Amino acid sequence: MKYMDKSITELHELLKSGKVTSDELVKESLKLSHEVEDKYNAFVTILDDAKGCEVTDNLLSGIPYGVKDNYSTKDILSTGSSNTLKDYVPFFNATAIEHLNAAGAVKVNKTAMDEFGMGGTGTTCHTGTVLNPWDPTRMCAGSSAGSACAVAAGVYPYALGSDTGDSIRKPAAYCGIVGYKPTYGMISRYGLFAFASSLDHCGVLTRNVKDAAIVVDTMKGIDPNDMTSWDSSKINLLASLTGKVKGKKVCYIKEIVDKKRYKNASKELIEHLDNFYKTLDILKGLGVTVEEVSVDETLLNAQPSVYVVISCAEATSNMSNLTGIIFGPRGEGSNYIDMMKDHRTKGFSPLIKRRFVIGSYVLQKENQERYFKNAQRVRRLLVDRWKEIFKDYDAVILPVGSGPAKKLEGSQDILDKNTAILEEHLQIGNFGGFPSITIPDGFIDNLPVGINITGNCYDDANVLNIAYALEQAMDYHDQIAKEVSHD
Repeated sequence: MKYMDKSITELHELLKSGKVTSDELVKESLKLSHEVEDKYNAFVTILDDAKGCEVTDNLLSGIPYGVKDNYSTKDILSTGSSNTLKDYVPFFNATAIEHLNAAGAVKVNKTAMDEFGMGGTGTTCHTGTVLNPWDPTRMCAGSSAGSACAVAAGVYPYALGSDTGDSIRKPAAYCGIVGYKPTYGMISRYGLFAFASSLDHCGVLTRNVKDAAIVVDTMKGIDPNDMTSWDSSKINLLASLTGKVKGKKVCYIKEIVDKKRYKNASKELIEHLDNFYKTLDILKGLGVTVEEVSVDETLLNAQPSVYVVISCAEATSNMSNLTGIIFGPRGEGSNYIDMMKDHRTKGFSPLIKRRFVIGSYVLQKENQERYFKNAQRVRRLLVDRWKEIFKDYDAVILPVGSGPAKKLEGSQDILDKNTAILEEHLQIGNFGGFPSITIPDGFIDNLPVGINITGNCYDDANVLNIAYALEQAMDYHDQIAKEVSHD
């Protein structure tokens, strides 16, 4: 019997009843890890020596899971999918990992990702491209590509991700699963490799909303090692999933989902938007008020550029310690400057180098006012606008991207101006630190698409409950990828 395609609560009941052991689950998950690695290239490290552990009343005890490779794991290779850290083995665990260890969760692999989280395609991992388990000719999106692929392929019920722009939520959509990033600071970032510190969130990918609540309930908590963390002890996400949403109010942004603004729209884009409006009708049937809200299009159009400027600037600063001197393979050279140049030139992919060049440029004294500080101002305007919306609405609901997973062939990490805001609006959730969850929203040509629900800071329980109610009213939860050929 196969177990890894089951939910956390189902597995817990089987473990408690003695119908399966933790060792048996781990053995199955490791076997599946190797099969998925051979087919889709989802992992950096598979922990073949992983063993089951004692089963307690904790729902996660004895159950396998995956860890994105930018989480520090003590005595386990942690590369951030970069050649600059290809041999790096940390001496400490990230706080989130410590919380999962205490719960008795069993990590069985480290998942591949876009290098240091800086990419949205899953194609810049130092171990190669991650393929989509629904269609290997397509991408999983990124940067949490390996985690999304593994959960969708049924390797385990959940895997950890990180989200700086949409790095949990878009891979979830492309792989037909759930991706949840909670309010900024709900989960400590201590031990997460920093990309852009004001935007980085820890989170999780699962196959249903309930499992996402269970995992984040375990991962969250205030941490003296992360001054941005906060006390969420009075928030119980799992207990908040009542499914009662009558009287709730949500809105969508007219300028983002208006078909008329997308000239020469693809068939996939039109179907995706049609799908979205049908889902709004389902929400209305649950007693939720759904209304249209307008946002200044000039402000929306500036958003993707703002993300590039701020994220690249923070990345340039955060990753200045990757010199090959402190850790990582030493570069060649007759002095330390030449050694650092050699290390960084050989170690980083072209995409990372491009982002570092942008970050360095916008931080130069003569450019800061025009680029970096202006980006900060526009970020504030966007966050303030969303905060105004949250005064009247429980959440903003929008489609994820412009359709299903994109083809790998010919893909580039470059925005299409025509659909940029539709592709990139999830970044606003990072600008404001808002809780944000993506759930499956059906199929286009047998490929999954997703819908996103974002709410106000600290209102995670409300956001997850709306997502849970909607999920239960549709037939797309607990999906396991079924590979279909698409010519």
